[in-house]
Amino acid sequence: MFFLADFTVFRPDPGLVIWSTIIFAAFLFIIGRFAFRPIVKALKTREYDIQNALDAAKIARQEMENLKDENEELLAKAREERSQILHEAKEARDYMLNEAKKRAKEEAAVIVQNAKNDIESQKMAAIKELKNEVGNMALDIAAKVLRKELDSDQAHKAYVEKLVGEIQSN
Repeated sequence: MFFLADFTVFRPDPGLVIWSTIIFAAFLFIIGRFAFRPIVKALKTREYDIQNALDAAKIARQEMENLKDENEELLAKAREERSQILHEAKEARDYMLNEAKKRAKEEAAVIVQNAKNDIESQKMAAIKELKNEVGNMALDIAAKVLRKELDSDQAHKAYVEKLVGEIQSN
């Protein structure tokens, strides 16, 4: 024990310094070879991955801005197309309404003309029938007058007036 009692840190033994240095160098070599290199390699890999992620994020951000611009352009085009379609639909509706009104007026004019023609033809048929009836009545009157021989003109006139009165009452 006497040997350990003389040991102090402030007065190192040259053999201890040499062995401590050798052990430290060996430890540093082993740690550097098997620990520091993989750690440094992992850190470089991580740094590379982080840089790639940042670059990818920057590219994604630029693509998002481009997509946003494209979306705004598409929306503007869609709004323009919608307004154009609405305008065309309104024009088509107005055209169809005007055409329908025009056809309705033409059909109404044809119907009115057909009705006038029917009325005129019925009027002519009625006049023709009336003329035929008047002619038949005149023939009946003439036949009756001829059958009855009248001696005087006054008797003849009285008989004609009587027949006309009968015809008017019918």
